[in-house]
Formats: sequence, C-alpha cells, structure tokens
Amino acid sequence: MEIDGMADDGQDSDNRFNGKITSAVVITSIVAASGGLIFGFDIGISGGVTTMKPFLENFFPSILKKAASGGAETNVYCVYDSEVLTAFTSSLYIAGLVASLAAGRLTTAIGRRNIMVVGGCTFFAGALINGASQNIFMLILGRILLGFGVGFTNQATPVYLSEMALSKWRGAFSTGFQFFIGLGVLISNCINYGTSKLSWGWRLSLSLAIVPAVTMTIGALVISDTPSSLVERGKIEQAKQSLAKVRGTNNNTEIEAELADLIMSCEVARSSKEEPFVTIFKKQHRPHLVMSIAIPFFQQMSGINIIAFYAPVLFRSVGLGNNSALLGAIILGVVNVGSILVSTCIVDRFGRRFLFIQGGVQILVCQVAIACTLAASIGENGSKHISK
Repeated sequence: MEIDGMADDGQDSDNRFNGKITSAVVITSIVAASGGLIFGFDIGISGGVTTMKPFLENFFPSILKKAASGGAETNVYCVYDSEVLTAFTSSLYIAGLVASLAAGRLTTAIGRRNIMVVGGCTFFAGALINGASQNIFMLILGRILLGFGVGFTNQATPVYLSEMALSKWRGAFSTGFQFFIGLGVLISNCINYGTSKLSWGWRLSLSLAIVPAVTMTIGALVISDTPSSLVERGKIEQAKQSLAKVRGTNNNTEIEAELADLIMSCEVARSSKEEPFVTIFKKQHRPHLVMSIAIPFFQQMSGINIIAFYAPVLFRSVGLGNNSALLGAIILGVVNVGSILVSTCIVDRFGRRFLFIQGGVQILVCQVAIACTLAASIGENGSKHISK
C-alpha cells in the first residue's frame, strides 16, 4: 500500500513508459530525503544535551541534585524524572503530531516541495530560539517550532519520494528518508561529544540544527515538484517539464502519454464524491487501514525510539561517565546507519515483510537483553549503587 494513492497510479506508469533512473531523479530524491536530517538531528541533539551539566544547571537544577545525592537510596531510573524536562522533550512530538494532521491537506493544496520549504523555515526558527534560550519558555517555544518543522517535512517527504521513484526501486528510494534520519542522529551525537566539554556547548549543539534546516530548505527551493502534485494543482505545462526532466528523455510522445495517464488518474480521484477519510473506513479497505495503523503504532510502542532518544541518559544510568555515555550513543548511531544501508540494498529484493519479521525478532531479543542488563547492573527497582 502506498502512502499516496496518486503516487501509486502515476508511478506505476513507469512500467508502461520509459522508466529509468536519471540524475535528476537521484538529485531531487537526495534533496527530499535530506528532510530526514532535521528529525534525526533533533533526536540526537536533545538526548545528548540533557546529560550536559551546564544545560542542566541552567534549566533543570533539580535533576543535578538528584544525580549528586547518589547512594543506595537513589533510584537511578528516576533521576531524570521531571515534568518540566518531559515538557521540553515531548513538546516537539506533540507539535509534530498537530502539524502532520494539518500538513496532509496542505501537501495536496500547495505541493510537496512547498511544504518541505515551510517545514525547513519553521525548523530554522525553532533552532535559533533554542540556541538563544534564556529560560524554559524559550526552550519549549523553540521545541514547538521544531515540531512543526518535523511534522511538515515528515508528511511531505515520503510522499515526494514515492512519487519520484521508479516502482521497482521505490523501496530503496523511500528508505533514503530513514537513512538521513539515522545520519542526522549520528552527526548530532558526534557534535554532542565534541561540545560536551564546553560550558556553552549545549547552545552550540542546539543552534547547529540550523545547518540541516538551511540545507533542506535551499535544496527544496531548487528542485521541481513531482509531476503528480503539479497535475493535481492544474499546472499541466510544469508537470510536462518535470516529467521530461525526471525521465531523462525528450521523446514528446512518451511524455505526453505518461502525462495523459497522470491526468486521468487525477480526474478519477476528483470524481469520487466521498472524502478519502470516509473511503478508507469501508469494509474492502479495512485490512489496509488496520495495517497502516498497527505497523507504525507497534513500532513506536516497542520503545525503540525512546532508547535511541535517551541513549546517553540510559548509558549514564548504568554507570558510564558523561563522555562515555555520549560515545556510546555515537556507536549506537553508527550501527543504526549501517543497518539502514543494508536494508536499502535488500528491501526491493526480499520485500518489506521480510524486513518487518527480521527487525521485529531482533528488537525483541535486544530489548530483553537490555532489560536483563539493567536489572543486573542497577537492580530491578534502580536502587543499586553505581560508582560514578
């Protein structure tokens, strides 16, 4: 099941027309997939700065007091138990959820590329505010803007990639978004490790989110929107030019034929009197609806993103020093990027189902191992003393 109905109709046409990977497709897909950088960068940066002493001294001194008390009476699982810290970390995801709901309509109305530009600009503003934060209010405001940026780009980028990629390589191209998320996490972990020794290092870490935001925004401004999106918005001539560019051919007959196919698909979609959100609840679409909700839901409920987000905190909880905890997060990032590269190479050969099964088993085994390690090192209730 594809992310966007039109993407499926339009892009499967490359089986009937002259479908080949061109430099234009590769470049535009890389630029679009780089939208994952801003999400991955924020995951790594936020988890790292919350372990930096200067950052905690400025905004969360109560956490430092808990950590400093030590002793057998301290539950290390609860050292970072702070409602304000929770507001700081979760505000991005709440804002991202709201933005994602709004971005669905906006992506159709103004195009995939334009939504990526809006998301990049919003993320840029959030990074500026976070880097200059003087109080909790500024921190959370910056996080909310970052969340809007993430929500917009996460909505538009996968759709853009699925519409630009050839059907036989769509899995590999779409995985590029996840690759850039992993790359963003790795880069941010390296930055945290390098800035952790500076008293103002947390400001530099948070401010450097500007770089992926600017990179993606400028890149999105210079690439063209997808032919499907342009046809949706009635920009037929621009859609024709975009098709010629991404297909790498000047054969007017082929371009006209594929353009006619896209126009027909768009007219069929518009002729439906029912709202898409009503249609998906029909009985014949129920299996697709269940799986489209169940897969991402249980992926999130597995807690793997929490482990990635709080990796430095987890490493500190089992007794590692701050630098060692940040280095451990870097190693985790390297493994993550490596696994994504492997997945990119095999996803179109072995299929999505194979990766789901293999990944699910691996997550289960590794998380049980993590739980056993934590229980053995700091106790089931986190009361064992850890020498710092």
